[in-house]
Amino acid sequence: MESLYLLIPIAALFVFIAVGIFTWAVKKDQFDDLDREGQRILFEEDDNDKK
Repeated sequence: MESLYLLIPIAALFVFIAVGIFTWAVKKDQFDDLDREGQRILFEEDDNDKK
């Protein structure tokens, strides 16, 4: 029972950190274009095509 007094605040701290990281990612527009990187791998351009 005494371990809950330690584990609950640690779990709450992890939740606050995760919410903070998620909020930061949304504000920095990390989730705007999720398809670009997947398509970039499939449809790779040659260096000669860019010139």
